[in-house]
Amino acid sequence: MLNELKYKECIEACLQCMNACNVCYVSCLKEYELAMLRDCITLDRECADICAFAAQAMSRKSPFLKEICELCIKACDACAEECEKHDHEHCKQCAEACRQCAEACREMLKQI
Repeated sequence: MLNELKYKECIEACLQCMNACNVCYVSCLKEYELAMLRDCITLDRECADICAFAAQAMSRKSPFLKEICELCIKACDACAEECEKHDHEHCKQCAEACRQCAEACREMLKQI
């Protein structure tokens, strides 16, 4: 049986990451060098959606939680890696939130 605190921590990390990705997405669209941020924008959107889905799946205690957490880790790692290529503050904050979310999901996987 999964620890309820781990669920709550992971859900919170996913929601924080979703918010950071959404802020980064909107902020990137306002930057001058839009073409250089294309991959960042795409991954922000994907990661935000996947984090929202993961949080919902955890709140329902989905039978597919293992696979969903694995997907969330992949999305967060990819988004963080891309955001770390850019010097914008919103990208740095997004990368940090993605790394924290991926770690929270890894902790969840240890208990599944």
